[in-house]
Amino acid sequence: MDFDLTPEEQAFRESVHAWVERECPKAVARELEAREFEYPAALWQKMGDAGFTGIGLPEEYGGQGGDVLTQVLLQRELARSLGGLTWMWGITAFCAKAILLFGTDEQRRALLPPMAAGRARIAMAVTEPGGGTDVLGALRTSATVADGGWSLTGEKVWSTGSLVAEHLLVLARTGSAAPDSQGLTMFLVPNPAPGLTVTPIPKLGMRALASCSIALDGVFVPDRLVLGQVDGGWRQIMTAIDAERILLAALCCGIIDGVLEDAVAYAGERTAFGRPIGQFQAVQAHLADIVTWQHEAELLTYRAAWLAANGRPYGLEADIAKRTTSDYAVRAADLGIQVLGGLGYSLETDMQRYWRDARLFRIGPVTNEVATGMIARRLGLPRAF
Repeated sequence: MDFDLTPEEQAFRESVHAWVERECPKAVARELEAREFEYPAALWQKMGDAGFTGIGLPEEYGGQGGDVLTQVLLQRELARSLGGLTWMWGITAFCAKAILLFGTDEQRRALLPPMAAGRARIAMAVTEPGGGTDVLGALRTSATVADGGWSLTGEKVWSTGSLVAEHLLVLARTGSAAPDSQGLTMFLVPNPAPGLTVTPIPKLGMRALASCSIALDGVFVPDRLVLGQVDGGWRQIMTAIDAERILLAALCCGIIDGVLEDAVAYAGERTAFGRPIGQFQAVQAHLADIVTWQHEAELLTYRAAWLAANGRPYGLEADIAKRTTSDYAVRAADLGIQVLGGLGYSLETDMQRYWRDARLFRIGPVTNEVATGMIARRLGLPRAF
């Protein structure tokens, strides 16, 4: 067993760490997060200039190369400072993976180079009102054949990043109206487009990275923007989502890193009753819990990424990593607030930001309760939902 990163991977991680300290330290990230609905366009451009938006994409499409583990290293280092705002990179990386896996050669050559260069973004629009994780049961968005393409009508919610995305990856029913996985298709919907309305949703965390409701009223999508096989969209999107869970787990690892970094520093500086609070057994126990969760989260996430990078089945490991790391990130941030006391509750520090951001990932993109059921199903147990 080898738990070491390669020299190249270690050098990459160190270079990203230095970039984060220079370009988006926590004070900058905190200030960005406070701007509700104001997308951090300058930061996105810096990521593109640094080559980060091309990590995981082949060089033939303008990418920097690298596998899932390389993306995990990047996501984790960004999240140590940016927290949930790191998902501005993760969403486009996930959508780029879907295009790489299922797109036509024409789609890859038209869409991937500008995404790799940081000039284009794509957002997902899958969840529907009243459905949440029950995507199949709630899915009402339909696509009917039109001259030269398709006409889409329906509603989506919690489409993060769609306010600035040039395309939306929309899942719509093209076959039977029955609530099953057959007859679903993925579309790359241009944004803006006639009949398309994007409305930001006020939320607890990740405020600069708006999550939106989407209304589609007869939106036309040409045939060339159908992604993958007509009526085969569910299998395709589920294949891509397994990789998304690994990236989400990496983001949660980064949040735990940031929490531990701040909590340890504060425990060494803050004095009470004549000595640093880091000498108190209760505070030491909190820090010991956080570092234990950090190590567990890292092992689970890197294991799933290693399997994916080596072409091995990794669905079970991705589910376990997402479920465990999101739980640990929330618990770690909560203890971080406890260590900082009143200051941890203040908007002047990052602990509250880490907690608000991490809390989302126990809910989405799939709830941890559903992830638990998916883990059980992979063991051969009957479906619970």
